Amino acid sequence: MTLIPVSHQDLLTRPLFAHLATIRPDGTPQANPMWFAWDGSHLRFTNTTTRRKYRNVTANPDVAVSINDPGQPYRYLEIRGRVIRIDPDPDAVFFGELADRYQLAMDGPPGDAADRVIFLVEPNAVSFQ
Repeated sequence: MTLIPVSHQDLLTRPLFAHLATIRPDGTPQANPMWFAWDGSHLRFTNTTTRRKYRNVTANPDVAVSINDPGQPYRYLEIRGRVIRIDPDPDAVFFGELADRYQLAMDGPPGDAADRVIFLVEPNAVSFQ
């Protein structure tokens, strides 16, 4: 059973940007807009092993995600959860799936494909407006 209210599931199925917040080593948050996919129970994000966000989630897997409706800016969904798995994606297959979802034409994998990983986030709490 999903924690996501039916009234806000469209925010997960539309190609919107999610702000993924992680915790830096000094305890301060870091939030960035990111592409994502929702499989009905988990969020997936693409990243690389060379970025701060990867180092943050490997040290502390607790995350928060905020997605707002661009047509109704005060309508939002916040998901709090944990990165429960980090899968390698050295051929950037998932990156390519997200590029299609966000309608970005690509000529082959990105230059950082060898360092690509997928964060699998399991929600444990939500808030919404």
